[in-house]
Amino acid sequence: MGRGRRRSPCAFEEPPPGVEVGKTRTRWPVSTYSRVVPGVSRRVLVVDDNKVIRQLIRVNLELEGIEVVTAADGAECLEVVHQVRPDVVTLDVAMPRLDGLRTAARLRSDPRTRDLPLAIISACTRYEVESGLDVGVDVFLAKPFEPGELVRVVWQLIEHRKRGSGGRNGASGGGMSDGSGFGGAERAAGHAPG
Repeated sequence: MGRGRRRSPCAFEEPPPGVEVGKTRTRWPVSTYSRVVPGVSRRVLVVDDNKVIRQLIRVNLELEGIEVVTAADGAECLEVVHQVRPDVVTLDVAMPRLDGLRTAARLRSDPRTRDLPLAIISACTRYEVESGLDVGVDVFLAKPFEPGELVRVVWQLIEHRKRGSGGRNGASGGGMSDGSGFGGAERAAGHAPG
């Protein structure tokens, strides 16, 4: 009998108050997606205006046991980041209302989020990489990205934060200081157009 209709993976769980489970974006007033993953203490806020990219990142991270909340742009990210309290934030650069670089700058200027690890996942130009480094972005991952590379980047940012080094202080210019070799400003700049 198990071959009929598929149940939502969250159908048996109670969603957090005000959050509609099963959509990558809900309607105002709370426009975030949150899937409660039992036994998980790590959470990533994925910010991208492209629904397909949000879904791709979400699925790959949830397969690794990471809870994912999504936002469609930087303004929405800033609305929910204090309520969600993520361990890592991933940002696209080009988004409506508030782009990823200005969002990163606002997160860095807020004492509550200044040490939050930030990863830019975007096809960046060299100028955008330099601007991101100036505002304190920790890692750049160029689109299109390999799912395994995405997972490595996120886990390393989570581990750096867990060890107490924070996002900004635990990383150096566009990559992790431990020489892990993932992503980094060079990778992003290498995939930049022109």
